Amino acid sequence: MGLTFSHRINEKLELRLFDQRDAAALFRLVEHNRDYLAEWLPWAEHTASEADAASFIQNALEQHARNEGFHAGIWHRGELAGAVGIHRIDWPNLSTSIGYWVDRGHQGQGLVTAACRAVLSYLFDCLGLDRVEIRCAAGNKRSCAVPERLGFVREGVLRHGQRIRGRPVDLHIYSMLREEWQRGRKT
Repeated sequence: MGLTFSHRINEKLELRLFDQRDAAALFRLVEHNRDYLAEWLPWAEHTASEADAASFIQNALEQHARNEGFHAGIWHRGELAGAVGIHRIDWPNLSTSIGYWVDRGHQGQGLVTAACRAVLSYLFDCLGLDRVEIRCAAGNKRSCAVPERLGFVREGVLRHGQRIRGRPVDLHIYSMLREEWQRGRKT
């Protein structure tokens, strides 16, 4: 059984699972933001065609069908503005990690924070996961601000945790536990 996730956050913002019809829009958005995205996300340089975007979507659909997570578009006013995704769910340990990105022109509007909040609610309240992690490049202040705003705990730094454009990059590791999420929603 695959996971299902679609959520209207408000009248302007919706999360929807990617499907193959989104390949062209996804590629255009990556292409438009390539330099900005490639500064922090190693996959951005390797998404060189609409076929690459379609391949990503196919892999995401297969992940979804295996009940291991999903990737959703962040749709703002009906247009694709970014993405939020669940990396493989570790069902024996009830944990996963999430990743996200948004078009440079949509930064500073709270879209990613709202998208992550909706995904966290789904993961903790619907799926019953116990732990969710976010990893952000140490120098990516906007990305690091998202888990901080959501109340994640910064656990530490994974030194040289990722290579971007051939250089090692440290990653901040943030986590949220289900009881922290539930406690935070009561206050």
